Amino acid sequence: MTGSIDVPVWLLFILVALAVVTSLQYFLLPPMRMIMRRRANRVIDEMNSRLALALPSFKLTKREVLIDRLVYHPSIMKEVERVAREEDTSRDAVLQQVREYATEIVPAFNVWLYYKTGYWLARKIVHLLYRVRLGFADDLSLAKIPENSSVVFVMNHRSNMDYILATYLAAERSSLSYAVGEWARVWPLQQLIRSMGGYFVRRNSGDPLYRQVLQCYVQMAAEGGVPQAVFPEGKLTRDGRLGEAKMGLLGYLTRPFFERSVSQSEQQSPDTDLVFIPVGINYDRVLEDRTLLASLDSDKPRPGTFFTLRRFFGFIANQLWLAVTGRWYRFGYACVNFGTPLSLKEWVDDRQSFAETPDDSSEWHTQVEALSGELMNRIGQIIPILPVAMVATIFRPDHKQSNNDASSITLSELDIKVQVAELAEELGRRGAHIYIPRSNLDYAVTVGLRMLVLRHALLNEDGMYRANAADSQLLDFYAQSIAHLLTTEAYN
Repeated sequence: MTGSIDVPVWLLFILVALAVVTSLQYFLLPPMRMIMRRRANRVIDEMNSRLALALPSFKLTKREVLIDRLVYHPSIMKEVERVAREEDTSRDAVLQQVREYATEIVPAFNVWLYYKTGYWLARKIVHLLYRVRLGFADDLSLAKIPENSSVVFVMNHRSNMDYILATYLAAERSSLSYAVGEWARVWPLQQLIRSMGGYFVRRNSGDPLYRQVLQCYVQMAAEGGVPQAVFPEGKLTRDGRLGEAKMGLLGYLTRPFFERSVSQSEQQSPDTDLVFIPVGINYDRVLEDRTLLASLDSDKPRPGTFFTLRRFFGFIANQLWLAVTGRWYRFGYACVNFGTPLSLKEWVDDRQSFAETPDDSSEWHTQVEALSGELMNRIGQIIPILPVAMVATIFRPDHKQSNNDASSITLSELDIKVQVAELAEELGRRGAHIYIPRSNLDYAVTVGLRMLVLRHALLNEDGMYRANAADSQLLDFYAQSIAHLLTTEAYN
């Protein structure tokens, strides 16, 4: 005689769920992890055979291990003791705060996602929006960078597209790690950025403990050979001009090198080097240009999230409408130049007083500011000169024009081509890097005029062009991207 056991429905669901979890944990997940690990290792081997700068072991270390190493870093432990003592709180409470900061900062680099998904996506996006060009690269000097050097790409910051464009064009050289502001800490963008090797920073944090954690992570990454990308200006340019450098991450990066220099004799130099590669970026059209210009008006409140989102979705809707009606064009050219590397070791050797400077003196800050200025000068020298910037420069009131009102400057297409040719000749004498599409200056002028007319920055009145007074800021925005190259101080 057989009997039966009645099982409640809720218990049945629990038993089924436990069976599924057990099956996943012991039978399905291990082989999946093994497959993914093998695929990742194949990608690592492939990339290390192709990249100019091989993937460092630091980037391939598990995130949990990096967090622990950061939390118990000697410098941070000293800061923990100080904070606990001054704030009369427990050491464990301060350590917990440190762990929260470390978890927020440390990325979770995924080599497969970076090269098989991120690179593909970056390539598709930039080619959809722009005609992308690598204008100039000092390949001979780049090839001479010693293998044990820590490499930092320093670049001007014109658009949030910089992250995507630089990642795409630098992918054959290295995998870049960026510092990203808190604006990107939203799901799922936050997870994607971490997987791509980016780390988040609170740019205006006044917490010394947080700054110590950030500084230690940046130094650990540099010492671990992670190629980093830094925007010395610290923020997007609002008016189109090349800005001044802020110490920020540059100060963090150079401090360990400086400390090793001080601790060694005057005849010795640190064993490892910190090499800065200047990168110049420019666009015929910056996607955020009008939003950036709107933030310049001091009489109006700073654009908020709603304003930014409204502009963004309005922009998307307008572009879709143009595409549907057959009037959509790509946004002109986007160009990147890679300049001659600057070795910090050589820079220190050329400035003997730098190694003798006390860590906490004002002279130390002066020297770091001098280094920042040198890097910004090098970046400025290699910023690509594109068609829109040249045409916009012609319509600036201070460019060979006696009239102070840009809107009253009226030129024919022939006049514009003559003046652009003179401008290109002058910039060429100064050693500037001009990108002329198809090696045809007439075509470059046509491209620049078309873009500025489409943006309503220039008005075409029966073949005569003049600046639109209502959009003069937009014209200046692009002209000022190369204005520093026309000053006598630019190449001193």
